[in-house]
Amino acid sequence: MARETWRRWAYLVVGGALLLPYFMLAMTVFGPIPMAEAPKTVLILLACPVAGAFVTGLVPAVRLLEGTAVRELVGGPLVALPPSAARSTGTRVRTGAWFTLHLFTGFVVSGLSLAVPPFGGALLLTAFVDWDLRSYLGPFGGGPLRPLLVPIGLGCLAGVMAVIVVAGRLTAAFAPRFLGPSPAERLADLEAAAVRLAERNRLARELHDSVGHALSVVTLQAAAAGRVLAADPAFAKEALSAIEESARTALEDLDHVLGLLRDDGRPAATAPQKTLDDLPRLLEQTRIAGVTLDARVDPDLARVPAAVSRETYRIAQECLTNALKHAGPVPVRFRLELRGDRLELAVGNPLAEPGHRPGASGGRGLAGIRERVTVLRGTLAAGPDGGRFEVAVSLPVGSHA
Repeated sequence: MARETWRRWAYLVVGGALLLPYFMLAMTVFGPIPMAEAPKTVLILLACPVAGAFVTGLVPAVRLLEGTAVRELVGGPLVALPPSAARSTGTRVRTGAWFTLHLFTGFVVSGLSLAVPPFGGALLLTAFVDWDLRSYLGPFGGGPLRPLLVPIGLGCLAGVMAVIVVAGRLTAAFAPRFLGPSPAERLADLEAAAVRLAERNRLARELHDSVGHALSVVTLQAAAAGRVLAADPAFAKEALSAIEESARTALEDLDHVLGLLRDDGRPAATAPQKTLDDLPRLLEQTRIAGVTLDARVDPDLARVPAAVSRETYRIAQECLTNALKHAGPVPVRFRLELRGDRLELAVGNPLAEPGHRPGASGGRGLAGIRERVTVLRGTLAAGPDGGRFEVAVSLPVGSHA
């Protein structure tokens, strides 16, 4: 037999061994079986192990042990399915039923494995040893029917092998129905995976916006410091300080995002997300990068909802990053104002000069801004306009936002 069949046989035999304590407990409780009450007592002795095995299968740890044993010894379709915990009553009932079937099927296979091979082997030996077996086998033990003993022995051995193979295959085929996730659990797992994927996409956008802006500032500041290092040491020192601050901020954001993305089960350190309260620092970093920034910010931004505040900060950061990346340290006009129940953001800058070499455009850019605006049910207008590149965003901030 194949190695797979032997592993499945071992799994079933273990089940048969696990059933013996339940029979012994029943025998201890009910005592010897009187012949007059044998049928009734036998039913009781069978019912007790069935009930005991089923109740044991309701324990959550049994599902874990059975699933591991099936994956390692039986194989089959269950190997491709994720481990399913006992999260509901229905799942526990299925585990109890499977554990009961495992024990009783294993008991039958164990009994056949112990009894049939010696019997079949003894019949095969009659071809070589002149035994008188009539006291055990009747007319088959001698006389004209004796030649049939060898075929019968071969049939017994082949039969027990067939039972083992069929029982192992049925075990592998039915295991997913009892030990695998239910349709409701699969749907819940898919929904959880979708939530995790959406969160990772959000983190990717956050990382692009924050680190992209910091690297743009670092690039411009390093270039500016290199040009004036000898002529204006004070400005170079200020530029290097800005580089240090931007790099530290980028490193903190990167460490935070990587901590959230790790899969080792440990809780990641949480960092507060930036909001419009952090906008002055963002504008100052942009100015330090060499941008002539004409900024006007509404002083009454306290009533802006938290979600809108977070997303508006990222949108503003992306707009300033795009200006730095694609046009360089050019004059930028920045406006953020509350008008009624809407928050209006406008960012504009001259288009890049013909000799300017724009930065790589491998990030999300306007696509990321559009995603954020769409989620907040706002409007976006962006594009060249008379030698300038203008971005205009309008977001609702009322109770319906």
